[in-house]
Amino acid sequence: MPNVAELENAMPVGALKLIALPSMAKMGEIVNKYLVEFRKVVHNDSVKNDPAFHGYKEDNYLLSYDIPRFGSGESKGIINESVRGKDVFIMVDVCNHSITYQMNGYENHMSPDDHYQDLKRVIAACNGKAARVNIIMPFLYEGRQHRRNGLESLDAAYMLEELYDMGVSNFITFDAHDPRVQNATPLKGFDNFMPPYQFMKALLTCDNNLNVDKDHLVVIAPDEGALDRAIYFANVLGLNTGMFYKRRDYTTIVNGKNPIVAHEFLGDSLDGKDVIIMDDMISSGGSMLDTAQKLKEMGAGKVFICTTFGLFTEGLAGFDKAYEKGAFDKVITTNLTYLPPEIYSRKWFCEADMSKLIASIVDFMNHDASLSNVMATADKMHAILEEYKSHQDIQIGR
Repeated sequence: MPNVAELENAMPVGALKLIALPSMAKMGEIVNKYLVEFRKVVHNDSVKNDPAFHGYKEDNYLLSYDIPRFGSGESKGIINESVRGKDVFIMVDVCNHSITYQMNGYENHMSPDDHYQDLKRVIAACNGKAARVNIIMPFLYEGRQHRRNGLESLDAAYMLEELYDMGVSNFITFDAHDPRVQNATPLKGFDNFMPPYQFMKALLTCDNNLNVDKDHLVVIAPDEGALDRAIYFANVLGLNTGMFYKRRDYTTIVNGKNPIVAHEFLGDSLDGKDVIIMDDMISSGGSMLDTAQKLKEMGAGKVFICTTFGLFTEGLAGFDKAYEKGAFDKVITTNLTYLPPEIYSRKWFCEADMSKLIASIVDFMNHDASLSNVMATADKMHAILEEYKSHQDIQIGR
């Protein structure tokens, strides 16, 4: 764990408690294990003797709670142990559709709205007793409804205002569709983390024959909204970038959005070059697969799709068919949101694990230490790339 010395000289806000809602129960268990390991290596005598460090080193930071649901579908949150004076971190994945509940004899799959309501129930159950309540919501609830066009609801901004009115101190999310939504609450804590290091690590793990230089590899943004992500990734690695412009039919609305008429590419020749497509999410995946197919038609070599959130709202069959046709080589996505179990059997899938990063964020925030310790990814990306190139040199006998 980086910068242990800084944590050894910092005072925790309060005894750490982690609430992993059912939607992030698996991730919560992994994060908890990392936190236990992290704190075993902190050598600070005051941890043993100072009352302020009571509960600092524990074998388990997960807090016991329940969210029972009545037959009518109504629910409530229950905290089974004291949170008075605790620094509470609540983890929720609003996109986990695998969790079900019974209502009037029917089985319902929990929607993002259901998960959000459960989050508020648990916050309310803390009853203002915690020293601080922090929310970890990797996929920003209603993040795509971040700005208003005409007479529309402004859901993401209202969500943040509502949570802060309930007493939440800090809000942690990942790769927000538009991080400017934090302007809705300018005096509150809002941290938006990006996964480029984890993407790089996963990419180099699942393919050991990449030439990472501007003559062999290009980073592509599938639309103008993803350009900042692509530029950062390319600049750190010294690569060139390109972008697709999605020409849409604004006279028609299909499934709540304007259909794409054509993908127009802006950039240099891709003939023979490997390509990394960077974006924040795969929803149905249709647009991403069209982009990948277009790149192959333009002469690209390997095509890697890197997205923070793999929602796969229309299942995996479309990706299976596209992979069989050679439209792409790998899909790399994080485990920040629910992934169907069957995806792990796909040859085209590669996971970017975010659990250690989340644990580091929680640990540093509990100490009120600078989060630049976990946000500085450029140096780490350079380090892993140098290690990768050194390994390649050994393999070919340089």
